[in-house]
Formats: sequence, C-alpha cells, structure tokens
Amino acid sequence: MISSNIAKRYAQAFFEIAGEEKRYEEYYRELNLFSALLKENENLSEFLSNPVVDQPEKKTVVESVLAKLRISPLTANFLKLLVDKRRIGILSDIEDCYRELMDLTLQKIRISVQTAFPLTVELSGRLQAGLERMTGKQVEMTVQEDSSLLGGIVVRVGDTLYDGSIRTQLNNIRNLLGEER
Repeated sequence: MISSNIAKRYAQAFFEIAGEEKRYEEYYRELNLFSALLKENENLSEFLSNPVVDQPEKKTVVESVLAKLRISPLTANFLKLLVDKRRIGILSDIEDCYRELMDLTLQKIRISVQTAFPLTVELSGRLQAGLERMTGKQVEMTVQEDSSLLGGIVVRVGDTLYDGSIRTQLNNIRNLLGEER
C-alpha cells in the first residue's frame, strides 16, 4: 500500500509535467519502454535494485541505457531521479498510475474482448464503435481468441464483465436444471 501511494505521487508529478507540454502519450511510451526493458532484463533490474551498488554507478548505467533508447531529456531526468531516490523498483507501478491518469484525462478506456473465433475487421470495427457509444470514451480494444468459449463473446470494461459466451449460457441452463430436480 505504501509503495502504491508513493507510485501515485511520482506518477502524478510526472503527469503534471507532461501536461504542461501536452505530451502525455509520448512520455507514457517512454516510461513503458524503459519499464519493459527492466522486466525483460533481470540482470539490469537486479543491478539497479541492489543496495550494495553505489548510486553514481547505477546512474551511469542508466544514462548509457537511456542514450541508446533515445528517450527524451524530461523522461530521462525522471528515470534518473527514480534511481537517485531508490524508487526505480516501483517503476511498473508508477507506469500503471500514469496510464490511469492519462486515460482519464484523454477520455480513453481499455477493453478486453474474448471470442471463440477470430473477428473480421468489419465486425471488430462495429464492436469498437458500439463500445465507444456505450462508454462515451475512446476505446482501445484488445481481442483474444479463447476456443473454450464455444461461441459468443466476453467483454471486460474496467471491473464490469459482459459474458455472452455459449459456455456461460450452457452452465446457467445446467444450474437451472440441477436446481429444479
């Protein structure tokens, strides 16, 4: 909980700076890029979180990595600040908080869709348009195939689940028949 509050404060501060320049998404992509690098490279992540390693040494390594990634000076300074304050270990939490702030400000919502079969481009577009009308926000939709659904669709909008799968409908019928015996 404490690290979550700290992550929110760092994300809020960085978000406000991004807002001054109206570059929310660009800075998010850069945070995401560095965060993904840390997730993929365990050695780098362990090196940066190791309390035995001197801060100047960590900062030098981060600066060389940032130079190769071509990250903007503002994001680079923010990441170096996290290293200085020994908060680089909560970067993924900061990234999540930043993303929530960005989505709220830009009126975006992320929706996951599960289908038994691949959606055509036309059907995917119609579904996205319908979800945008329903939510009143710009939808970023991810579609996954799940053959266990048998048919139908399952849509997750935030904490709400719309389950129109045949598997769920069959389970509901099974439960009803079992209760009436």
